[in-house]
Amino acid sequence: MNAEPGLSVVVPAYDEALRLPRTLDAMRVHLDAAGEAYEVIVVDDGSGDATGEEAERAARSWPELSVIRLAENRGKGAAAVRAGMLVARGTHRAFSDADLSTPLEELSRLRAELTGDCHVAIASRDLPGSNIEVHQSRLRELSGKTYNRLLQLLLLPGIYDSQCGLKVFTAEAAVALFTPLRTERFGFDAEVLVRARRGGWDVAEVPVRWRHAEASRVSAHRDAPRMLLDLLRLRFGRAGR
Repeated sequence: MNAEPGLSVVVPAYDEALRLPRTLDAMRVHLDAAGEAYEVIVVDDGSGDATGEEAERAARSWPELSVIRLAENRGKGAAAVRAGMLVARGTHRAFSDADLSTPLEELSRLRAELTGDCHVAIASRDLPGSNIEVHQSRLRELSGKTYNRLLQLLLLPGIYDSQCGLKVFTAEAAVALFTPLRTERFGFDAEVLVRARRGGWDVAEVPVRWRHAEASRVSAHRDAPRMLLDLLRLRFGRAGR
């Protein structure tokens, strides 16, 4: 096995066969140019299309890419991202959405924050300096902002955007935060950040460029109620403890 890479990038993917090849091409160009040892881990979350096959095709000509295929779709959080984070070997371990709504070029700014007591850095669309190039629908934006206001009020004061799909962790934090992760779907980010705060680690929030990608896997109608229930479970239950 090669020496531990400086950076691991986990890409959770569900029914991303059409988008994934372009995403992986863009990631490879960027990461190769950086001149740092790295690995990319695609986690196929029980897709019903050819996501796994496309990832494995790319891996045949890209030694730094590996693929995990989950037997069934259980959700982005305690299944896909957790699986990737816990096999990753990097000193820094990031996860990025397969649509690259936050360009990977923003990752270096997040990594620069991982010093001292700061073991987690998250991209943010809701800070001064953030650049939203393509907005979501009004309903999606309102749903997201409402969720984050509730999250600030109940659990995470000072965190303005918990849901942006680019985050990076030290290796120590990745193991500590993802090993006990319970939230399976899109509310998992909140659990990870709550665990980080309760563990005494600082969380840096960094304004980034972001553009909404069509065919997003998040549904305001389907996922918002689940995320609200997960938030209440974090606040009043045992999750995150």
